[in-house]
Amino acid sequence: MRILHIIGTLSPEAGGPSQAVRMILRHREIGYFGEVVTLDDPSSPFLSSLDFPVYPLGPVSTTYAYSPRLIPWIQQNYQGYDGVVVHGLWQYLGRATRAALAGRMPYMVFTHGMLDPYFKHASRLKHYKKWLYWAPVEYRVLRDAYRVLFTSTAEKELAEESFWLHRWTPHVVPYGVNGPPGGDSQPLRTAFFERCPGVADKRYLLFLGRIHRKKGCDLLIEAFAKVARQDPGLHLVMAGPDQQGWSGDLKQMARIAGVEERIHWPGMVTGDAKWGAFYASEAFILPSHQENFGIAVAESLSCGKPVLLADKVNIADDIAKDGAGYMEPDTAEGTLRLLERWLATPSETRTTMAERAVECFRRRYDMRENAKTIMRLFESAKIHETETLVARS
Repeated sequence: MRILHIIGTLSPEAGGPSQAVRMILRHREIGYFGEVVTLDDPSSPFLSSLDFPVYPLGPVSTTYAYSPRLIPWIQQNYQGYDGVVVHGLWQYLGRATRAALAGRMPYMVFTHGMLDPYFKHASRLKHYKKWLYWAPVEYRVLRDAYRVLFTSTAEKELAEESFWLHRWTPHVVPYGVNGPPGGDSQPLRTAFFERCPGVADKRYLLFLGRIHRKKGCDLLIEAFAKVARQDPGLHLVMAGPDQQGWSGDLKQMARIAGVEERIHWPGMVTGDAKWGAFYASEAFILPSHQENFGIAVAESLSCGKPVLLADKVNIADDIAKDGAGYMEPDTAEGTLRLLERWLATPSETRTTMAERAVECFRRRYDMRENAKTIMRLFESAKIHETETLVARS
């Protein structure tokens, strides 16, 4: 089955949606053949490393990502596909797809957490601006979609709290990662230590994601400073791109608290170095104020590492119930409790949590199941279309 994915960018620095598309398209062994339309600049270096067809129609000059080339491209090429998946909201992508297809082919929209009511409360002015776009445009894109895809029941239910106008056909899909490379993990650890030599012989907790205010990075540094004396040998790695220019303030916080030497900032890590960062850590921590899914959470579980999560990570409750991690509120007190609970966890319990982490990943977060679900949904759409035509004749 040939599926067309439409996304603003495939840049690795763009976070979850970009990574999700890359992972879904790996599963050709089940008959899933994906291609991507993106609004990236064709000269973007990351495009050359991709092993699936990509059609970059950029560059674009605004975050709305308007391109006059998108609708004509879809109209000229859609018949070569079995279905279309639009990734994300609040850009021109969904509007263009709805207009180009005009009921001629079913499309689905993957919201990627962009309807979480957190954003409604975080900036009321921004929410008001979104409402002005929501009623005449974005809502219609979702209403007319064959399915609107969510990664958890919690995300699906939260999405209905963002706007009172919310009528669409939701579907919760399995979501996750493909897991680490097989074989010996030592070369992966070595690759990470080359990026972050300061922890080559140290024990550390790992934060891996964007250095962003939404992620609760300040809460983490504040809490780590408070528990540092309880475990003088424990370090903290803050790995990820700093898109807001916030790391300078965070490093100053660490300096004032006297833990500057125990917090490490390797920047964005990918490939073998990323997997090595997980394998060499004690546990993964994410005190985020809003997280639709958290791909790094599933990646940590796949490496057998327990996860310490804020309750605003939508999958945190399931993981805590599986015994693969801890969950606390996304507050300064909650983040401190996450660290204190981990420090108080006996070694034998940590070993059990590591085993449960792998079990949790295999049962809940194998990305192959996502690709299978998308195929089944489009197959059902074709059957329904055929039955409708027969009934009309």
